[in-house]
Amino acid sequence: MTRYFTQEHEWIEVEGSLATVGITDHAQSQLGDIVFVEVPAVGTELAKGKEAAVVESVKAASDVYSPVSGTVSEANNAIEEDPALVNSAAEGEGWFFKVELADPGELEDMMGEEEYRAFVADLG
Repeated sequence: MTRYFTQEHEWIEVEGSLATVGITDHAQSQLGDIVFVEVPAVGTELAKGKEAAVVESVKAASDVYSPVSGTVSEANNAIEEDPALVNSAAEGEGWFFKVELADPGELEDMMGEEEYRAFVADLG
C-alpha cells in the first residue's frame, strides 16, 4: 500500500485500484474537537478536487475534497456515529471513504509522507 498526501491535508492510501481517503492528523488538530461528519454515499461519483465530505468542529466547518476521481465503494459510517474517531485516529480508523480509482495518473502530483511532513513544518 502506498500513502499520498495533498496540500489540502487529505491522505489517500492506495492498494491496487482501491483508495482509502481521510484527513491528516495535522488537519484534525487544526480543526479541534470534531462534532459532526458527513461522508459520501456508496455509488457517488467523485471528481478530483471537488467536495466529497463535510467535517464540523467546535471551531469551524470544512469541506473535505476528493484527491482523486472515482466511485465511492465504501463509506465509513462509524465516523458519522462517533465523529471523535477522526480526532483520535485521523490517519487510521477515522478514514472517510474508499473510492475505486478512475485515473491512477491523478496520484502523480501528490506528496509522499516525508514531503508532506516538510510541507506542514513550513506552514509554521
